[in-house]
Amino acid sequence: MPSSSSDVEMDPEPHNLAYDPDQDPEEKRDVRKKYRAFQKTTEDQRAQPKQYSAEELTIQVHEVDALFHKVKNPQEATLDSHVLLGYTHTTAAKARAMKSGQGAFDIDDFVSKLITFMGGRKPLDDKLPDDSDTEEVDDGDAPLNWDKIGRKALAKSRRVPVMDFMLGPLSIEQKKRAQVKRAKLEKHKEDERKPQEIREEDIARSENETTKNVAKITQLLNREGGPINMFAFIINPNDFGQSVENLFYLSFLIRDGKCAMELAEETLEPMIWLCEAPSEEDYADGTLKKRQLVMELDMATWRRAIEVFDITEPKIPQRPPVKQDQKGGWYG
Repeated sequence: MPSSSSDVEMDPEPHNLAYDPDQDPEEKRDVRKKYRAFQKTTEDQRAQPKQYSAEELTIQVHEVDALFHKVKNPQEATLDSHVLLGYTHTTAAKARAMKSGQGAFDIDDFVSKLITFMGGRKPLDDKLPDDSDTEEVDDGDAPLNWDKIGRKALAKSRRVPVMDFMLGPLSIEQKKRAQVKRAKLEKHKEDERKPQEIREEDIARSENETTKNVAKITQLLNREGGPINMFAFIINPNDFGQSVENLFYLSFLIRDGKCAMELAEETLEPMIWLCEAPSEEDYADGTLKKRQLVMELDMATWRRAIEVFDITEPKIPQRPPVKQDQKGGWYG
C-alpha cells in the first residue's frame, strides 16, 4: 500500500521536559513575557476570530512550540497550557463560523451524509417508490461500514485508526427522559377537620399573677420591719422553681425603688428592706441614679444558700401549682 503524505509535520527533535530549578532568572522572565504576549493575542483572537486566518494561527502555534523548548519549570508550563487552550477556543470559534457555499456548516447534515456513506441509510431514490411522500427512511439497526470511511481517512492521516476514535456521537442513542407518574392525593370527607371556633365566653380571664405576688412580697417585707438576708427571704428549700420566681417578683420592687439592697459591712450578706420610693425630682437633680444588675440563681447556688444560711422553712409561703384546664379552655 503506498504511503500517503501528511499535512502535519512531526517535530524531529522532541523537547526534553527536564526540570531545572536553577534556570537563569533572565531567561525565565523572558519566557514568561513572551507567553503573556501570546496570551493577550489569544484573547484578542477569541473576541474577533474572523479577522485571523488559519495560516496565521498555525504560525503562532509553531512559535509557541518553539518557545516551549525553554520551559523548565511548572509556572511556565502552566502559561503554555493557557496559551494553547486559548488557540483551541479560537479555532473552535472559526470552525463554527465556517461557510459552505451560501449557508453555514450544518453539523447534523454532515453526520447524516456520513451515515449514508457508511451504509446506514440508503438514498431515497433506491428505497422509495415514485409516488411516496416519505422524506427519509431509516434502515434501523443496519451496521455501519467503518472500513469504508477508514480508507478515506487513511489518505489524510498517518495515525493508526482505532475503534474508539470514531466511536462517538454516531453510535450513541439519544436518551429519553422517563416520565414519572405522581400519585394524586386523595381527599376523604371523613378525614377533614374543622378549625376550633373560639367564642368570648370560652376565654377565661386569668388575673395577673405577677402583680398579685409582688403585692404579697411587699406585705411580707413590711411585716419583717427591717433588713433581712435576701437569700433567707426568697429561697424556698422545698422548691427551686419558686425560689427563682420569688427573685423575679423581688426585682420589680427593687426596680421601682420600693426595696433597697446592700451588702452588710461585716458579713457581706445581701440585705434587703422596704423603703420610700424616690420621686422623679430625685432622679432629675442627679441625687439618685438607676442601676441594673443581672443576678444568676442556678441550682448549685440554691443548694449552697440553703446550707450556708440554714434555711429550713420558706419565708414566702409555698404557692399551689398552676392548674391547667382539662377541658381545653382558653386563658387570656
